[in-house]
Amino acid sequence: MLRRTKILATLGPATDKPGVLEGLFRAGIDVVRMNFSHGSAQDHIDRANLIRELSKKTGRRVGILADLQGPKIRIARFKDTKVYLEEGQDFALDINFDPTLGDNTQVGITYEPLALEVVPGSRLLLDDGRIVLDVVNVVDMRVNCTVVVGGALSNNKGINLLGGGLSAAALTDKDKEDIKTVALMQCDYVAISFPRCAEDLHEARRLLEAEGCYAGIVSKVERAEAIVPNVMDEIILASDAVMVARGDLGVEIGDANLPAVQKLLIKRARELNRVAITATQMMESMIENPIPTRAEVFDVANAVYDGTDAIMLSAETASGNYPIKAVEAMDRICLEAEKQAIVRQSDHRLSDQFERVDEAIAMSAMYLANHNKIKGIVSLTESGSTPLWMSRISSGIPIFAFSSQEKTLGKVTLYRGVFPMYFHLEGNNDHAEVNRAIVAKLRRWHKAKDGDKFIITKGDLTGVEGGTNALKVIVIGQGLTP
Repeated sequence: MLRRTKILATLGPATDKPGVLEGLFRAGIDVVRMNFSHGSAQDHIDRANLIRELSKKTGRRVGILADLQGPKIRIARFKDTKVYLEEGQDFALDINFDPTLGDNTQVGITYEPLALEVVPGSRLLLDDGRIVLDVVNVVDMRVNCTVVVGGALSNNKGINLLGGGLSAAALTDKDKEDIKTVALMQCDYVAISFPRCAEDLHEARRLLEAEGCYAGIVSKVERAEAIVPNVMDEIILASDAVMVARGDLGVEIGDANLPAVQKLLIKRARELNRVAITATQMMESMIENPIPTRAEVFDVANAVYDGTDAIMLSAETASGNYPIKAVEAMDRICLEAEKQAIVRQSDHRLSDQFERVDEAIAMSAMYLANHNKIKGIVSLTESGSTPLWMSRISSGIPIFAFSSQEKTLGKVTLYRGVFPMYFHLEGNNDHAEVNRAIVAKLRRWHKAKDGDKFIITKGDLTGVEGGTNALKVIVIGQGLTP
């Protein structure tokens, strides 16, 4: 059984160790994430080159996602590295205070507008919500607070405003420089951190295209403003994929609200024909331990039940002790979750009218597949649109995206239930010959055997984008074998 839910693994020091990356390929990663908050441009370039070498060596096309750092609203540093804050004590955040001399009464900050964007009663959350401060007043750019939840606080921890509202731009000067590196690497996807609106994503796309890069845009939903109903849909439609980034988002909206928002984001992404990624702390205990907690098992399975296209590992693979085991555990959980009937049932767009023929073909193929004994679907695709539409319908049937376009093969690595396969017949529009070549490819990769029934979708003219206009059902071994 092929796993349909895709696994993203973040690269880092742990994956640089000999044999680890090869082990992640064997364990089944589909996409790697390059975290531009850490490491040099050359580090990312070297890792991307290695991923492409391994993809060629193994015959498994693994996608590359570059995750831009985005705005980091942080406290500065303490003279003794760390302080302990008591509940009820006074504590101040001051842009004018020495950024290296913080103590347990005050600390510098890196975000100058903070004093202009909070009012008495605003609640600030530091270090992913572990420290909670209520604003008392603002005097000369100094934000005076009372500690509501205390504890240890160390250097450079992040600041969030409960309910959102901080105005930091999604794309920083660093991000704009990193986009040049992303273009050089020709990544398949680029993740934009803390987008506030659709325009943030349009700007990122313009900057990428100016550098000759047409990577898919992933919007990381991390701000409370991004889940306002109209804004949410605008952000989703401006993106190719949406990441439910549960860390900062949970801090801003409150952890109790996260499950419902996760389900809504995944649902809307699928309804709007976009990809959904679920991220943050999915297997966090496996940074230190070789097996996940039962709660983590349920978390991963529930994301699969929700319909997410992909699930993401962060520190678990980037710096954890058991990166390969973390991927293997995710793989096992997904495979078991995908056996449940709820994962294969769908009423997606049953009552819709389709303006495009290729979209109608995609929907027809899935209806036929789900109501017949179909082993798999082959979609000959230039842009990847047809397999994307297909993948929005829940099914247990694999979709093989056959394409000669490297950028398309990279894009589909994130689509749930879609498997990229390089396929090229130079200038050949003989349908019988194309079908025979498809069957030969499926046999060579052990995806089909005699008697298996497959659906093939393609256009009259190969190599033409948006030209899918035909659907054919074949039985392997009945007249098509070369």
